[in-house]
Amino acid sequence: MDAYMGIDVGSVSTDVALIDANNEVIDYVYIRTQGQPIKAVQKALMELRDRLDGDVNVKGVGTTGSGRQLTGLMVGADIVKNEITAHAIASSSLIPDVHTIFEIGGQDSKIIILRDGIVVDFAMNTVCAAGTGSFLDQQAYRLNIPIERFGDLALESKNPVRIAGRCGVFAESDMIHKQQMGYPLNDIINGLCEALVRNYLNNVGKGKDIKEPIVFQGGVAANKGIKAAFEKALGMKVYVPKYYGVMGAIGAAILAKEAVKKKGYTQFNGFEIADFEYKAQGFICSGCSNNCEVVEFIKSEEVVSRWGDRCGKWSNSTNKNIFSQSVS
Repeated sequence: MDAYMGIDVGSVSTDVALIDANNEVIDYVYIRTQGQPIKAVQKALMELRDRLDGDVNVKGVGTTGSGRQLTGLMVGADIVKNEITAHAIASSSLIPDVHTIFEIGGQDSKIIILRDGIVVDFAMNTVCAAGTGSFLDQQAYRLNIPIERFGDLALESKNPVRIAGRCGVFAESDMIHKQQMGYPLNDIINGLCEALVRNYLNNVGKGKDIKEPIVFQGGVAANKGIKAAFEKALGMKVYVPKYYGVMGAIGAAILAKEAVKKKGYTQFNGFEIADFEYKAQGFICSGCSNNCEVVEFIKSEEVVSRWGDRCGKWSNSTNKNIFSQSVS
């Protein structure tokens, strides 16, 4: 079977999706990045390789997410795109007339506004991470509740407690105060969900023209309480797609399919990359007053690429002898 691969490497999760020529998902992997994007990508590819057992011929690969450049170099990506484009493409493939996308991941959240299938506006969280998955994980751990039950408990609430959601520190301290006052746990959890939605709409969504259809994706979309809080705050229906957690990877795969159609071949290095040793390291170039931080990507002890310099001295050369002389 011919397939197209998308890889979304974020700060919390690494997602790999395989789609067919009709953009139908064949298989996917969702794992924690754990601060090691290279190892996470290799682990995800190994899982896919073992499950598929050679039944899939990868015709193209695309990368997205905060680790897209490094991953693209590693896998031989046919296209490297930002998360905004990838998520918009994935949502549009499911709902052609989608107007608004809420995307909340582990460390960041974003809103994407589309009109006639084109991104016309977007925004991302800047300082506060109160509405993200990591914050919810932290609160679930503190309350000794599996994060998977968070949404169900929120929906059991009859009288949600109002919790300050302006920032993560205030939200947590207010939650503790409400617990000490004896409020029921499900009301506190529902209040937290509503606080996080207010935070999102007042910061990320501030000034945005939010219209239906609305698609909610990213890991936090699994939380039924957050979805319900969005619908309550907006008075609109919010749709959560089947593959909400890997939409960025699906979008990257769709983009890869289009890129390969244009050039007629793929640069994919194959599933064998899971068996090689890769690492990235950096150094400060003291060749001029810019003091550029140069990053080099190494495969099996061989420098295959460098970037980060303004003048091109290092990015245009992988000569290890020059490197060792200049660093010393």
